[in-house]
Amino acid sequence: MPKRKKHPRLPNGYGSIRYLGKSRKNPYAVHPPADIDGNRPPALCYVDDWMKGFIILTSYKAGTYTPGMEAALNLPNTPDTLDSLAGKIMADYNRVKGIEPEEPEKTFSAVYDAFYADKFAEGNKYSAATKYSIKAAYKNCASLYGKAFSALRTKDLQDNLDACGLKYASLELIRNLYRQMYKYADSQGWCDKDYSQYVKIKRDDDDEHGVPFSDADLKILWDNKTDETAEMLLIMCYSGWRISEYIGLEVNLPEKYFMGGMKTEAGKGRIVPIHSAILPLVGRRMGKYGKLLPCSDRDFRKQMEELLNRLGIPGDPKHTPHDCRHTFSMLCEKYEVKENDRKRMMGHSFKADITNKVYGHRDMEDLKKEIEKITFDL
Repeated sequence: MPKRKKHPRLPNGYGSIRYLGKSRKNPYAVHPPADIDGNRPPALCYVDDWMKGFIILTSYKAGTYTPGMEAALNLPNTPDTLDSLAGKIMADYNRVKGIEPEEPEKTFSAVYDAFYADKFAEGNKYSAATKYSIKAAYKNCASLYGKAFSALRTKDLQDNLDACGLKYASLELIRNLYRQMYKYADSQGWCDKDYSQYVKIKRDDDDEHGVPFSDADLKILWDNKTDETAEMLLIMCYSGWRISEYIGLEVNLPEKYFMGGMKTEAGKGRIVPIHSAILPLVGRRMGKYGKLLPCSDRDFRKQMEELLNRLGIPGDPKHTPHDCRHTFSMLCEKYEVKENDRKRMMGHSFKADITNKVYGHRDMEDLKKEIEKITFDL
């Protein structure tokens, strides 16, 4: 069923037009301005169209209204023209009264720009990965850009999310952006309700689906470690981060560990020791680029596909960067890294395991001993 048309907001002191429901013949009650105590006077009349009510109020303000005149009102078949006229009359009325025009309603994009500027204002410390994830999420909200933020409802947000066709992790970033924007908009008085809390991701979490590289595949990659793409794949297979997490990952070479993470509370701010096998590779990339992944996620995927095709490493379905994360998990299981430490390093939650969630603390040396259990005949 089509939504009832949203009419212009009347200026303060102009009176009010109340919609009483579609079951009435004349569903609009036209009231003169409230009295000094804020009480609404009885209706002047009841009409079948909002614009007729507006004309009645305008006549009332001008002193030309006569009871019953609504019966003689006929509207033209050009509502857009009449709406434009209504806007002009209200603007003139405001100028006469010395009332400043209201600020235009903020669009989704305007709220995002203000939110982004506030979140990443000078002095606020956030990783490059956090900025990247927020920008990526916003790019997938194009259907909302020009819409008034205060007019958005759960369906608008949900429809945009459902149409993206992305993996669970990417959809989660979009939903998180919704929630952050609503929290900011509420602080500015730009919305009356947080509709993001009702948005759902209508697909299974695909984070655990993937095909790890085999020992034979890893041997081929080690044999080609001088290739920059193979080098990065090996680093990923022996550290287990998501591809998006490498963009802003902190690399501490003197202490030999990575720190960073995103997506979940368990995944954020986690520490993973740098395995001795990849330490020289990590050092070389940091020395050359100052970071591990100097290109975009998309470019790396293209480079990876070209390399694996050239090296003859099969994949059915074809390998993705996320398979490196599954490879790390496989290596941990194969070489009997403690399950709880594997979860810690991969950023998995302990869920119902309260003991480890609350009381499980492991220092760097403990994690180093566990990750060094992973061996390979290089």
